[in-house]
Amino acid sequence: MIGWPILSVVTFLPIAGAIFIALLRDDEAGARNARWLALWTTLITFAISLILIWRFDPTSAEFQFLEKRPWLGGAITYSMGVDGISLPFVILTTALMPISILASWSAIQHRVREYMIAFLVLETLMVGTFCALDLVLFYLFFEGGLIPMFLIIGIWGGPRRVYASFKFFLYTLLGSVLMLLAIMAMYWNAGTTDIPTLLQHAFPRNLQTWAWFAFLASFAVKMPMWPVHTWLPDAHVEAPTAGSVILAAILLKMGGYGFLRFSLPMFPQASLELAPLIYALSVIAIVYTSLVALMQEDVKKLIAYSSVAHMGFVTMGLFAMTAQGVAGGIFQMISHGIVSAALFLCVGVIYDRMHTREIAAYGGLVNRMPVYAFAFMVFTLANVGLPGTSGFIGEFLTLLGTFRVNNWVATLATLGTILSAAYALWLYRRVIFGRLTKSSLMHIRDIGWREMLVLAPLVILTIVFGVYPKPVLDVSAVSVTQLIDNFQHAVGGVRAAALR
Repeated sequence: MIGWPILSVVTFLPIAGAIFIALLRDDEAGARNARWLALWTTLITFAISLILIWRFDPTSAEFQFLEKRPWLGGAITYSMGVDGISLPFVILTTALMPISILASWSAIQHRVREYMIAFLVLETLMVGTFCALDLVLFYLFFEGGLIPMFLIIGIWGGPRRVYASFKFFLYTLLGSVLMLLAIMAMYWNAGTTDIPTLLQHAFPRNLQTWAWFAFLASFAVKMPMWPVHTWLPDAHVEAPTAGSVILAAILLKMGGYGFLRFSLPMFPQASLELAPLIYALSVIAIVYTSLVALMQEDVKKLIAYSSVAHMGFVTMGLFAMTAQGVAGGIFQMISHGIVSAALFLCVGVIYDRMHTREIAAYGGLVNRMPVYAFAFMVFTLANVGLPGTSGFIGEFLTLLGTFRVNNWVATLATLGTILSAAYALWLYRRVIFGRLTKSSLMHIRDIGWREMLVLAPLVILTIVFGVYPKPVLDVSAVSVTQLIDNFQHAVGGVRAAALR
């Protein structure tokens, strides 16, 4: 244990940076200082979060770095902690924030102070979501993240930014209202909102079913699952580059994290009985959105539909409730966080130069941008799931885990890997290869040192985790084992009672 509240420091340090930025003058010097303050705040937050990995005990399934204080009349507590399931998401969040700030360095030229404040507040809310050990605290962080992302899309987005931001806000808010009702019912039944206590509480069968659906309404929109995914392509297309990075890499993962933290361990009977529904929705998402991606003419929209398809592998693996399936689902979320963030950054590179995302506007970029072509190739192959990249590990484990439970679901899901190769390689060929014939591309410049600084860590992580996935898998292994054991015990107890 650490004698100081490290989780609170990691969570709220970005807010401190945002306050300092708010005090700056609203002029050119203030904008420049806002960029540097935001960058240093996120870098220091990331450095402190690395202490969590250093001091974390991967042999224990218990929550670590615990903080607990009375709050809201004593009925609800300020409770923070991480285990092997939540820690990787905390690190992913703190690692991607400095990259997002760097990616916005020259792309954002108006209201720079407000933009940086929105990103720092968003970081606090995202980290808090993964650290919260009280249902109400989790809900506040989970829902609070809507507000800065709503502003990021609505103020700094594209021509249809207002429509996209309101669609994003209303979809996610509607699902979360149902989750709030379920949280209230859980409190009335268990007498507490403390998550570690609720994980040990046996909820009655009828409450499990409707609470499971209420949580599904929120998490399915957040991931997003088919058919409530339609807000995502619009949000991605209109969002600024860094907004798309955080949306794809972190905010989508909150849905998968919610399934792991609440739906599976707290409602095991409902999860077991309704798993076929998740399998069906996952397979449809994998196949249908991959086919839709094949028809896209906008680079960002293609990658957005690709994200929906890859999240289908996650939900399929998690609800298989096998060691490989759950571990693969977690790894796939981390890998997708890295790869999808990198792909949106790659789109941002050429958009900053050409101010268009139309695939037809490009072609032959390898002739002018060889370094960019190499980086884009690595991320494209990882998106396809090529062995040796991080994308392969997650997809392979989820398919392996699901195959042990349902052969047909796993077989149909493999169509997604074929289709992902089709749309990803088609995109790469259209943008990168071929002759350089368009006059507008004749003088396009390759990536500079700042863009190289943004993309290089992601290239390294994509390859390292593809060859050596052990660090990620080991951190979550014991927590995954306990989750599955508790699930099997709860389901087995109900079956034994039914037989008696």
